[in-house]
Amino acid sequence: MIDCDNFLTILKKNGIKFYTGVPGSILKNFCRRLLTEEKHIMAANEGAAIALAAGYHLATGEIGLVYMQNSGLGNAINPITSLIDEDVYQIPILMLIGLRGGKHDEVQHKRMGKITKSLLKLVNIPYALLPPNEFKAKKLISKAIAKIKKTNNSFALLVKPNTFSPYQLKQKSLISSDLSREDAIKIILDSLGEKDILVTTTGKASREVFEYRIQKEGKFYRDFLTVGSMGHSSQIALGIAISKPDREVYCLDGDGAALMHLGSLQVIALQEVKNFKHILVNNQAHDSVGGIFFTKPIEFTKLAKAMGYTATITVKNKQELKKGIEFLKKIEGPCLLEILVRRGARSTLSRPSVAPIVRKKRFMEFLK
Repeated sequence: MIDCDNFLTILKKNGIKFYTGVPGSILKNFCRRLLTEEKHIMAANEGAAIALAAGYHLATGEIGLVYMQNSGLGNAINPITSLIDEDVYQIPILMLIGLRGGKHDEVQHKRMGKITKSLLKLVNIPYALLPPNEFKAKKLISKAIAKIKKTNNSFALLVKPNTFSPYQLKQKSLISSDLSREDAIKIILDSLGEKDILVTTTGKASREVFEYRIQKEGKFYRDFLTVGSMGHSSQIALGIAISKPDREVYCLDGDGAALMHLGSLQVIALQEVKNFKHILVNNQAHDSVGGIFFTKPIEFTKLAKAMGYTATITVKNKQELKKGIEFLKKIEGPCLLEILVRRGARSTLSRPSVAPIVRKKRFMEFLK
């Protein structure tokens, strides 16, 4: 394994002093190390990270590092091809990409794992697998930087699981709450009616919803789990709410996911869909990929209100949450319930045991 401090030293000795990106589970330890770096910005999404590194290069002439999970390549393709491409502005970037998609991974990650290298070839970005050995990694990075400077083209380092040694977070959450996300989810599910529709966000929230449904009643088809497509659960829910005006539609969102495509809040507000109820779990972190903290808690209730939501409310314990859900039921949407929770999830949390295509078919039957 590569020590995170030593890896950062190697990067700096090769002239890499600016870091930006979106955390991923494979890169979580190195991302934790970056939190204390002055020239580090955790971006809203991967495309924005490419743009940040491009701006840094334009101002300094130096190469920035952009980190992401390989699923984030989808968000990054547009600025890669229309901004930094060698036939456009020819802006070089060193990319650090977590390579998910192993044998025991989820379907959406396996799909991206199969096409990651093909995507990089398609956009003409050379790549190499980062060896889990510091000496070999040092040699590879030196060669990569030399190639970048010679061609003025970007280069991607692909990272497999267990490449980086563990690194513990040295920050404390600024959110004070005795409520866990899983406990909040159980209260929410217990409060929904038989015909109510739930769309859940990417990550462990969807896994917790599925597991509790199976344990409680087996009716997993009442929920649509947005297992990939981070940041888009609210738009999926909006599409359903518009099409099913006689049903209450709840979107269970996360702070990191909502931040990734924040403009969706305004789109939701502009539709004035009365049956759209937005529930946002805020733990001040990308919790599903290592608990990487945001520098400051984001006040989503103020953002939603400014965008045009009819009402917003924040809760931080079980009693307030139960009252908050009753509040959502009584008012017309689009409205937002923000739940402040502590970080973390059970290590025994399982993955959905029913295939996505089966869940989709059963969910569509439920909507009918």
